[in-house]
Amino acid sequence: MDMAEAVRDGLVAGADGVVRCWWCGEDPGYMTYHDEEWGWPVTDDTRLFEKICLEGFQSGLSWLTILRKRENFRNAFAGFDFREVAKFGETDVERLVNDARIVRHRGKIESTINNAKRCIELVDTHGSLANFVWRYRPMDDERPDRFDKAALARLAKTPASIRLSQDLKKLGWSFVGPTTAYAFMQAMGLVNDHLEGCAVRDSVEAAQLKTAKERAGA
Repeated sequence: MDMAEAVRDGLVAGADGVVRCWWCGEDPGYMTYHDEEWGWPVTDDTRLFEKICLEGFQSGLSWLTILRKRENFRNAFAGFDFREVAKFGETDVERLVNDARIVRHRGKIESTINNAKRCIELVDTHGSLANFVWRYRPMDDERPDRFDKAALARLAKTPASIRLSQDLKKLGWSFVGPTTAYAFMQAMGLVNDHLEGCAVRDSVEAAQLKTAKERAGA
């Protein structure tokens, strides 16, 4: 792909010559996240729970800010083992509110503990968090075929993410609005929003389809 065309279509070429989606820029950590994590299908409950929580913390901030603090969050929240986080009490809340390594937002901290308790309930009912969230993978992932800022803005939420958000809220989850739910779906591989021409788009698409078929046959 011609570099001028890449820039026009919302892609950027890194110093390594790899063409990627524009949002990762030239930050090495962000490029690695784009290449190795974003959009690749996840079925591990701990990672799914972690991502829901971190998307809640990201609200009002950039994801890069959260990504740079992710190991700190993992250390602070017992590796996002939701059965352990569900045991956290007021002493833990105060500890976390005073932990400068993470985002010290009392409401989001309390929400994470609440969501851990709700996650245990959900797993008891549905077998796993993966069983629950993968039901929301849309047949048509509603992404634009070409880079279009207006279209991408509309994709801040979709009918599928609205349903996921609403259903989680009915189960008592918090900080799981439809925009947060869609960012979660993008990152965990329920949809593929890597743009046409992105170096990893086709590989991500194949991995997502394989996982969806495996889960459908489970």
